[in-house]
Amino acid sequence: MARLTRAETQERNRARVLAAAREEFTERGFREARIDDIAERAELTRGAVYSNFPGKRALYFAVLAEDAERVVPPSAPTPGSTPREALEAFARAWVARLPLATEEPRSAARLGRDLVPEILADERVRQPFAQLVKLNAVLLGLALEQLPDPRQRDTPTAGGDRRRVRVAETALTTLYGASQLAAAAPGFVEPFTVTAACAQLADLDLDDRWEPVHLPYVTPARPVDEPWSPPAAVDTVRGTPARLDGDGVLAILGLHRVAAVEEAVRAAPPDDDVTVVLVTQAPAELTPLARLTVAELRDCLRQAFPTAAWPRLQVVQDPTGAVAAAAGVPVVSDATESALRIRAGRIVARAEGYGACHAAASAEPPGPADGPASDTAHGRRRP
Repeated sequence: MARLTRAETQERNRARVLAAAREEFTERGFREARIDDIAERAELTRGAVYSNFPGKRALYFAVLAEDAERVVPPSAPTPGSTPREALEAFARAWVARLPLATEEPRSAARLGRDLVPEILADERVRQPFAQLVKLNAVLLGLALEQLPDPRQRDTPTAGGDRRRVRVAETALTTLYGASQLAAAAPGFVEPFTVTAACAQLADLDLDDRWEPVHLPYVTPARPVDEPWSPPAAVDTVRGTPARLDGDGVLAILGLHRVAAVEEAVRAAPPDDDVTVVLVTQAPAELTPLARLTVAELRDCLRQAFPTAAWPRLQVVQDPTGAVAAAAGVPVVSDATESALRIRAGRIVARAEGYGACHAAASAEPPGPADGPASDTAHGRRRP
């Protein structure tokens, strides 16, 4: 039998730790679980556990993320064809995974009941989670915008008067609340009532307009002419390889600035790719939380929306910083905000800091006869 390489051994040990932790968290709950007991279940040392995960909470987030990403949707879901139908189907998919009142307190379905208390316990986790939920609202809102509204008799289009992010935020508020009550007060949540309420949200007029007042004062993107050779990456919204070499905008955002990606979506031309690359200074703990949050949304999107209505926004997790480094951002933090404009396999504009997503997305790329010196930025030709 061939000897395992160091990398293979590390991967095997990591899988054993995750499996043991899943058993420990399921049987004892997060608070009562102990690293020593997880190590014993995995037949490894305590040091081996800590060599893979910096702490119990990071291990808990990783277990939840792995489970969420392995969810297999129903074989033949019926997506909605209108915003109302899609929201109802989305809510139905969400509440279907909630624990029932008749389930045992330590059942696998209740594994995630300690998630929100752990998020609330630490500002270092709470702020990134708030931005990740905002990202989910943007993704859900963009999908709703792609469906025709029978009341308006118009065609789907993203942005402008058809923005539906506030409806998405309200729906997610309802569903996250239902999740917490299902954990804290089993039997209180009536799934049919929750799905019916979410369907009604599609008919609300929340005066949702995309009018961020600060954007006209954002520093224009800087025209450049640089090669672009991105590494392989996965779009965690679709679970497929991300398209990083197409024309469009690449936003590298720390987990305190994730919501800024909507500025790129609203400013970029409709046919451009828009990708957000999520980076953090604490990848061992916060990247699993980001994976979990997006995976929970993806599972429901699959069941509620036709493929054609899925948001064009790609979401890439970049725990090692490889994509960011390829983009010329070698040092990242949770406050990172940088964006590139890509055309024909080259970087044609860069922007950093507050408003970078809007600046890069609205930078006019060079035409066939133009060179870098005649590029325009922020819709205005440079003198």
